[in-house]
Amino acid sequence: MPNESKTAPWEDVLASEFFKKTLDPVIALAAIAILNIFLFLIVGAWTVGGGETMMTGLAAQAVMGDELKRLPFWTLVFPPDASYWKIYISLGMLFGAFVGAILSKEFYIRMPRRLSEWVMITIGGLMMGIGIRLAFVCNVSTFFGLTPEMNMGGYLAISGIIAGAWVGSMIYKKVLEG
Repeated sequence: MPNESKTAPWEDVLASEFFKKTLDPVIALAAIAILNIFLFLIVGAWTVGGGETMMTGLAAQAVMGDELKRLPFWTLVFPPDASYWKIYISLGMLFGAFVGAILSKEFYIRMPRRLSEWVMITIGGLMMGIGIRLAFVCNVSTFFGLTPEMNMGGYLAISGIIAGAWVGSMIYKKVLEG
């Protein structure tokens, strides 16, 4: 008897009930906390900024070659190394988010329509990157590492992130409305 469904059998399995409804935030946060504990015990602190910084260094090295060695950050602090394990944590997180969005049928590409949006996105991204490098930490590790340890630096960082997001959204809204 032929399959009368309009979807392939493997799509029915992948698009199970898990991807059709929103996961309870408490369950999701508990799962993240438990996985974070195991990750910390096995390889150390989970930071996204380190992996992305290393990927940037590798890309800069591919473009600039030996000229990159003239910048102290890339020679003393963060020499590019393709075997740096946090690169693969960042790529795995990106891949997992992509697969989850595809399976839940919530993936779509949005492009800014105005030049002003592109400018704001670029400036905001640069400011975030500069802030992470100046603090020499990652916002993910700050939130999941310092804040639960009752470290004042974690609370100050989270306060700054929230304040920056609020101010940035107000500017973005003002520009879009104007």
